[in-house]
Amino acid sequence: MKYIDIGGSGLLGSAVTLGCMRIDQLSESEVATLVGAAADAGITMFDHADIYGGGRCEEVFGAALAQTGVRREDIVVQTKCGIRDGFFDFSAEHIRTSVEGSLRRLRTDYVDLLLLHRPDTLMEPDEVAAAFDDLVTAGKVRHVGVSNQNPAQLELLRAHVRQPLIANQLQFGLAHTALVDSGLNVNTGFDTGVVRDGGALEYCRLHGITIQPWSVLQHGHIAGTFLTDPGFRELNDALAAVAAEHGTTPGTIAVAWILRHPARMQPVVGTTKPARVAELARAAEIDLDRETWYALYRAAGNRLP
Repeated sequence: MKYIDIGGSGLLGSAVTLGCMRIDQLSESEVATLVGAAADAGITMFDHADIYGGGRCEEVFGAALAQTGVRREDIVVQTKCGIRDGFFDFSAEHIRTSVEGSLRRLRTDYVDLLLLHRPDTLMEPDEVAAAFDDLVTAGKVRHVGVSNQNPAQLELLRAHVRQPLIANQLQFGLAHTALVDSGLNVNTGFDTGVVRDGGALEYCRLHGITIQPWSVLQHGHIAGTFLTDPGFRELNDALAAVAAEHGTTPGTIAVAWILRHPARMQPVVGTTKPARVAELARAAEIDLDRETWYALYRAAGNRLP
């Protein structure tokens, strides 16, 4: 496994992160096995959110961690807040309350990284700044970041928040390539040349913000995996061919495709199967050449100008 300095903050995390959105379906012993398999594969980073499983994902993870030989200080735990039932909430009160709940459920005194989950258009930046100051000063949160935010939203926060925003979670993968499409189609008439995210990829690179791609094996928003979808036959054939060359699986190559980008992204994989965790973690050891990267991009249905 390779490790990265997230946002240049000194917080080291595994290049592949285990997403815990679906572990509410598992028992404590099953989650303990999953966490142990991740640790054995070199994965040290675990992604949560207060809303996952109505809070049970954090709860079962906290209980399961005690059943493993994994020490809290040897892993990076991040969680997210801001999504409520039918609305978004970046008020200082909700951020503080959410973190307190996450700490209780995770059975920990601190989270390594807190992300604001989905943009709240009613956000008062000074409230976010006050909540971050309180939580960081109290030692309950060590680093902060965002999720699903564009450059203008990041600039607005950075003008008020004292702590560096070290990460931004954005949807990206072979079946969701919008993050790179506009940059490849500058000054073309292709629909993919339209900049919809304000240049989030380039902005994050310029400011040293680590991009954490989510739903990396999904197509659409969260429509299902493209690895078993007949609608992605050309992509799956191409992935299978590259996987055969490297003695691995198509899923591993799909994650390696993300890791090949020089932005040094940190993909979040959401499997609940221990064997699958070990398989996807091997993506960090695979180096795809430039020609292969572009071949897979084209196989996903994209065209170059």
